[in-house]
Amino acid sequence: MLVHARDGGFDLFIDGRAILRHRPDAPCLFLGRGVERMEMYRGNFDIEDYVVERVPLAHAVVTASEDGWRIDCAAAPGSPIRLTLIVSGDGANGTIAIQSHDPGANRFWLRLVAEAGEHLWGGGEQMSYLDLAGRRFPLWTSEPGVGRDKTTAVTFEADRTGRAGGDYYNTNYPQPTYLSSRRYALHVETAAYSVFDFRHGAFHEIEVWAMPERIELFARPTIADLVTAMADRFGRQPRLPDWALEGAIIGLKAGEQSFQRLERYIAAGVRVCGLWCEDWVGLRQTSFGKRLFWDWQANDSRYPDLKRRIADLAARGIRFLGYVNPYLCNDGPLFAEAETRGFLATTAEGATYLVDFGEFDCGVVDFTIPEACRWFEDQIIGENMIDLGLAGWMADFGEYLPIDLELKSGADAKLMHNAWPVLWGAVNARAIAKKGRTGDIVFFMRAGYSGIQAECPLLWAGDQSVDFTRHDGLVTVIVGALSSGLLGNAYHHSDIGGYTSLFGNRRTAELLMRWAEMAAFTPVMRSHEGNRPDENLQIDQDEATLAHFARMTRVHAALKPYLQTLAGEAETMGLPLQRPLFLHHEDDARAFEIWDAYLLGRELLVAPVWQAGTNERGLYLPAGTDWIHLWTAERHRGGQDVEMTAPLGQPAVFYRADSSFGEVFKALAAL
Repeated sequence: MLVHARDGGFDLFIDGRAILRHRPDAPCLFLGRGVERMEMYRGNFDIEDYVVERVPLAHAVVTASEDGWRIDCAAAPGSPIRLTLIVSGDGANGTIAIQSHDPGANRFWLRLVAEAGEHLWGGGEQMSYLDLAGRRFPLWTSEPGVGRDKTTAVTFEADRTGRAGGDYYNTNYPQPTYLSSRRYALHVETAAYSVFDFRHGAFHEIEVWAMPERIELFARPTIADLVTAMADRFGRQPRLPDWALEGAIIGLKAGEQSFQRLERYIAAGVRVCGLWCEDWVGLRQTSFGKRLFWDWQANDSRYPDLKRRIADLAARGIRFLGYVNPYLCNDGPLFAEAETRGFLATTAEGATYLVDFGEFDCGVVDFTIPEACRWFEDQIIGENMIDLGLAGWMADFGEYLPIDLELKSGADAKLMHNAWPVLWGAVNARAIAKKGRTGDIVFFMRAGYSGIQAECPLLWAGDQSVDFTRHDGLVTVIVGALSSGLLGNAYHHSDIGGYTSLFGNRRTAELLMRWAEMAAFTPVMRSHEGNRPDENLQIDQDEATLAHFARMTRVHAALKPYLQTLAGEAETMGLPLQRPLFLHHEDDARAFEIWDAYLLGRELLVAPVWQAGTNERGLYLPAGTDWIHLWTAERHRGGQDVEMTAPLGQPAVFYRADSSFGEVFKALAAL
């Protein structure tokens, strides 16, 4: 880190890269006040701000010390100091601690140096755009919304009927961290609502609705080294258990009939590693579709003798997975226990706070109370789930913390909202650790924020629509995996076939097949029946779809030796299994343009067909090596565009001609 005082301002560098440039007539710091309006409706938020004051801190005085630099900032010479920056660090890592001297200020803006042609990535798990350059990204955990594209009929209907339509920036997992193609990364340490604005050619602007604790900077020689730095900073996920790589986790919610339906999958040649039954707790019917009964204990009428059933599956090498979230329905027995023990968040008047989840109400377990955390970890997850035999589960709904409730710790719910997914992830991780099962039991989450990397072993992409749409369909899963992976999340997967079926939107066999093709080349394969299973095609209802799915599970299982090697790289280097092309081809400018294809490790290039009604796929093969087409063994020179025939069952997949896993990959074509 280096700060130069000059021309009445200063320049800040890390490892020779200009990060801040401050001049009296072009300040980089602004302080002010705003009055926000934030309305939540079933996990969706309507947010706007009225800026009362935005003052440029044009006058800066730099003082050097042995430990770094102090920068005192005021609106003008002679006016009171409103903000102090304490800068420290070395050529690789730096910190800008922020001290506000204005107790009334609740808005902070910082402008950073931008360069022409700069690429930017991160922002958590972004689902629409891998490269953030040229767009504005609010960072607030929420439901992504149904549709996520204001020009589509599905999004319009979702907005009109339920205020549930999304936009390109809505995400379950935001994070105020970005990586730059200038080989530096920046993280804002705050849980407040914030915005990354990359629309300006001359600067990037960060906006925070509170005073951030600090800005953290990282400089590395390569982008891959930056990804390692992110994993070092936010924590490493535990390694995926080997069993999760040995086939598909079959999602069924048919009660006791799920076991009979599983046998149909197995008889068709599906490689099965797990049976996932969300409905292990029972069901309720709503206008949205079949919903789970949110009381986290086995429902004996829906799954009689479940512990024995789970043991029988385990004897065959098949794990049983379930579902849990941090809310308790008020018509279930666990709600009454939690309320009696004071474990639920309250209203300002002291009554139990109830959240409307769509035709049923739930209490919020207050994870700011250590006793409530221990109760959930030990009784709900430890006894009701792990002791029953569950080997994994979906840990859902971390993004739903209402902002108008009262937490027993006194914490501001608006500041806890973004942090809530990490608290929820930690509850699950601790429950597993207490049983000595870390690295064996796997839970998956869609919600996240800074630090979720150290808690959650597996991300899932959320509730995509059951279609091929650009902003809510199959292709968004690729963008989500790549964006979150660059921030240290090594393992990512999705609901095969999507989840959300509304307004006449229904699954097709083509969608299921194309999604399964992609999922075969991700860390985990898992199917889902969706929110309206009776109205949508299921894999086992169509012979061709089932046969195709079976083959893709065999492909995935055959990749186990390679995926285990990649899991080792995740442990040692923090690298994700799914990687953007530029991560291993930084010298190839074209590699930076690709967002709808990815590298699985260094050796495999995967370009799924993500549009309906086509058997063709165009893609770019990075320079520096020749590439072998997986299905035909044809050799192609790198550094060129190719148009490939990609019929069902043969997605556009290539491996490096010099790969040490060549024999493993060759064998896939014969499966």
